[in-house]
Amino acid sequence: MNRFHFKNTFILLLLPGIIFLIIFFLSPLIFVLMESFKGAEGGISFIRYREVLSDPQFRFVFIRTLKMALIVTPIAVLVGYPSAYFITKLSSAKKSILMSLVILPLMTSPVARTYAWIVILGKYGIINQSLTSLGILREPARLMYTEGAIIVGLLQLFLPIMILTLVSAMENVQDEVEEAALSLGSGKAGCFFRVIVPLSFDGLILGVTLVFTGSITAYVTPAILGGAKVLTLSTLMRQEALVLMNWEGATVIAVIMILTTLVLYNGLRLFKPRTLV
Repeated sequence: MNRFHFKNTFILLLLPGIIFLIIFFLSPLIFVLMESFKGAEGGISFIRYREVLSDPQFRFVFIRTLKMALIVTPIAVLVGYPSAYFITKLSSAKKSILMSLVILPLMTSPVARTYAWIVILGKYGIINQSLTSLGILREPARLMYTEGAIIVGLLQLFLPIMILTLVSAMENVQDEVEEAALSLGSGKAGCFFRVIVPLSFDGLILGVTLVFTGSITAYVTPAILGGAKVLTLSTLMRQEALVLMNWEGATVIAVIMILTTLVLYNGLRLFKPRTLV
């Protein structure tokens, strides 16, 4: 009886959250998906996908967006893993200070953080002024409105998220496990890659998914640092919807962005390494 009562209470507590997700998250996704397959006469049709996928501009922008996300995500992993591991080994006081520094950028508006890069990467920004004053460059280099500028902005935007997810995962790895691996003859590098990484792989999957998804769907950073010269899927979707009034094409682009994220997430789940000492 007590177990039955606990189960019913648990379901009732979850019910408001489930209803909220269905109304404000799942229902719009289903609507967008249905609209993308809606034909001219109301039936199911793939003509919108055929039109979008056969467009050379979409294919070019899709490859560019995917390429930038595939550059930002590995860099975030390479920087985030050692940083997260270092943070978890600190004392509570030092860990709190470093975690505050990691969280601090997330408390700042992405618009303000992105505009700050104009001061650094602009034609008369800090980098160009420094290089020209040192005689390395004769005239300012074009750093803004390039793929490189967007990559730097996205990395600064999503690196804290990667570090937070990895720190959260590594904190669940007991120190005794690492000590046991070292005592059994595993070196520090071997212990890290064969024990720490597999045990924190769920956090890595979450971090990679969030960074990759954010890099594909981000709008503010590509719009400011890329401008109209360097389109990404998000800025192309806005252009199709609000400039060209092609809502059907924008809907298809949105569905493709969602499917790309789902494919990446399920693909990562297949490559979970085993824990070996």
